[in-house]
Amino acid sequence: METKQNLKVAEVKLTYKTSVKASDRPQINSSVEVYTVLKENWNFEIIEFIEEFKIILLNRANRVLGIVPISVGGTAGTIADPKVIFVSALKCNASSVILVHNHPSGNLKPSQADIELTRKLKAAGQFLDLPVLDHIILTRDAYFSFADEGLI
Repeated sequence: METKQNLKVAEVKLTYKTSVKASDRPQINSSVEVYTVLKENWNFEIIEFIEEFKIILLNRANRVLGIVPISVGGTAGTIADPKVIFVSALKCNASSVILVHNHPSGNLKPSQADIELTRKLKAAGQFLDLPVLDHIILTRDAYFSFADEGLI
């Protein structure tokens, strides 16, 4: 007796929707400009409570396509899954990525884990021709830029 297999599979859709004209999107050419965009788009009510990891996606003209929340953790850390980061960037057809996370402690110094993650993601970005331009650590009053400090 022959059994019929179920051959149905999930549909995959790739979409990116925006209501912001390209010319109206913020353009980023420095860490100060990243910080300015983040100040307008980060929930500062919880910045000293939980750690969040986000990415800023840029087009070829360094205009912001969007900010993607990657993960929300606790007071001492969060997970930044490279697959989630790069699938988001590829889905939006981004040309480059800026990594961002906050330190609830207010300490701007990158941890060894922050440095290793940045190296890993930079290497993955190079492989995908999707450069990681910077990694920003954000606190309520200031920021740390890996690019400005020569760490990326």
